[in-house]
Amino acid sequence: MFRWLTERRRARLLETPFPDAWREVLQRNVTAYGLLDETEQQHLRDLVQVFIAEKNWEGCGGLELDDEMRVTIAGSACLLVLGRDHDLLREVESILVYPSSVMLPDQPRSFFDGRPVVVDGGTEVLGVAHGGGPVVLAWDSVLIGSRNARDGRNLVIHEIAHKIDFLDGEADGTPPLDTAAQRREWARVCSEAYLAHVKGEEHVLREYATTNEAEFFAVASELFFERPTQLARDLPPLYELLRGFYNLDLAARATPS
Repeated sequence: MFRWLTERRRARLLETPFPDAWREVLQRNVTAYGLLDETEQQHLRDLVQVFIAEKNWEGCGGLELDDEMRVTIAGSACLLVLGRDHDLLREVESILVYPSSVMLPDQPRSFFDGRPVVVDGGTEVLGVAHGGGPVVLAWDSVLIGSRNARDGRNLVIHEIAHKIDFLDGEADGTPPLDTAAQRREWARVCSEAYLAHVKGEEHVLREYATTNEAEFFAVASELFFERPTQLARDLPPLYELLRGFYNLDLAARATPS
């Protein structure tokens, strides 16, 4: 019943034409949009329209949110479900956008406490995604990362990957998978790539991927959408694993980087 009501509400949302100005934002600010065929672009626009309507948005630190910010963030976020069901983003409820980096306190907190507390002092961060809490983003970093695919960094993709990781209970670098065999294969491929990276083997993954398994998945997801051909060339088993999960093959159409 609830699924039917959700689909009916979304269908009504999509009766409103996608604004031309929003399409221009996707073309200008979401690099991967240009790699998609016309059918995929239309699907992404539909996902963006629903995402913007269904999520709670808040500008913080004096930032006044506008359509460019919402569409840019939604465009990157919805890439992760372009080949999947929109329900994969159900952990994303609220998005807090700051002008730039924010300070989070350095006091101990419960693992399940997802509420961000911004104070003077603490740890400077560009983004945060806690289980059960909002996604916190620094707009200047969002814009730089979404417009420039060559650096392999996309703050929105990184934090949304964390949210997907939380869907099965904890951020452990393994997203929701259907079978035990899939989980074993995921652990094998990621462990091999992770350990090789820790040992100092040179490839496309940046150093931050060695922080822990959750960050490894988030960084790998950034590269899957930002620099797919290099990820496929440097770490083909990891690329194939992510291609199977996201049900999308951008390396087949991207210009080698």
